[in-house]
Amino acid sequence: MENKKAFFLECYKHGIIKFGKFTLKSGIESPFYVDLRPLASDPKILKQLAHHLLNLLPDRNFDLICGVPYAALPMATAISLESQIPLIIKRKEAKTYGTKKLIEGVFQKGQSCLLVEDVITSGKSLLETIPEIENEGLSVADILIVLDRQQGGTALLESKGFRVHTLFTISEVCTILREENLLDDKQVQRINAFLEGNPIQFDTPSRLSYEQKRERQNHSAAKKLLEIALDKKSNLIASADVITTKELHELAENVGPHIVALKTHIDIITDFDYDKTILPLIDIAQKHNFLLMEDRKFADIGNTQELQYSYGIYRISAWADLITSQVIGGSPSLDFFHNSGVIAIVGMSSKGALTDANYREEALKIALSHPNVIGGVAQNPIPEELLLFTPGINLETSGDGKGQQYSTPQHAFKNLQTDFIIVGRGIYKADQPEKAALDYKIAGWQAYTDALKKP
Repeated sequence: MENKKAFFLECYKHGIIKFGKFTLKSGIESPFYVDLRPLASDPKILKQLAHHLLNLLPDRNFDLICGVPYAALPMATAISLESQIPLIIKRKEAKTYGTKKLIEGVFQKGQSCLLVEDVITSGKSLLETIPEIENEGLSVADILIVLDRQQGGTALLESKGFRVHTLFTISEVCTILREENLLDDKQVQRINAFLEGNPIQFDTPSRLSYEQKRERQNHSAAKKLLEIALDKKSNLIASADVITTKELHELAENVGPHIVALKTHIDIITDFDYDKTILPLIDIAQKHNFLLMEDRKFADIGNTQELQYSYGIYRISAWADLITSQVIGGSPSLDFFHNSGVIAIVGMSSKGALTDANYREEALKIALSHPNVIGGVAQNPIPEELLLFTPGINLETSGDGKGQQYSTPQHAFKNLQTDFIIVGRGIYKADQPEKAALDYKIAGWQAYTDALKKP
């Protein structure tokens, strides 16, 4: 903290914050004004800033860096040099000549991009920038902020599923300056009064409870899932990525008391036999009151999907309460999943996924209109008519080195507004899977109940 405080005081010498009376763009009179652009003129400060900002990230698992034009551009450049992560440049508006590009630089669709902003107030500039980057086929999940004016912008971005990492808040800055006698008590009080009296208001409707969602569901599988959640006080789905029948049954027995569903990839079972693999699994599910969710991710035309669903050695339609399906075949491709609730793949948690903003928008249109679809797998909030299933959950945020990006249960429920969390390696790779499942069950239910509380 002392190192961070000393760094801020060095920055302050450049006149980045002024106190007095300032009329903002909105017409509101503010007792302080922030301008971080002078920092770009001091190479030493800029390099230190890059170091401090990078230290905010749990990992540096990004393909690209982009600064919100224009004040954050030199900061993003410094971060790129410090981290060796390539930089792309976003223009405020596309050129009317030449290539007419809005995003400049070398990049490929599916890459992940870290956004950098100098000051956040309402978050408007970021909400304008993000879709323009995603329209190029890039994904944005994390945002670095140098200074937060604490007027609602960070909360807005987090409510839309973005992870915001802030170096300083205006309250923190005032504390530092007061300790150094660079602000007096009256000035601090005036700033605090301004922040309390001028929050930027956003429409943030209350989250629906499981009881409310159950009343709105028409599909029997969705109702059953929500009933189990309420009965067991759990929103945990365990992913059973094991490769033998014995491992599958043992895991189901161990975690069964704590989960609402067991997610399978049945085609990875090396010794699969319907009678020996599936029938005992059904018995275990009934014994411990959980659903079976086959993560087949169907992705073909309707006729082919019907055959894959109902025939072959797996006979998925005979036992799967829930199935996952891509929607790239269009709405008619989902017509044949009569016995199972369909969970549409709207977004994926892996690095480089091609489920950009345009894809998510079109996928949601299909999901909302099809009677077989009960929800979606996504990394962003989705309409409340659908149940949200969020994979990539871990009690600690990190990556796995294979492109998987993790979120905590608290992040999933508070910011993504999820309904059910999906945990894989955190459970089946644990030394004690039953204990791990219980830990996730408790954490997930606590995150859900916390999200129901009024802010």
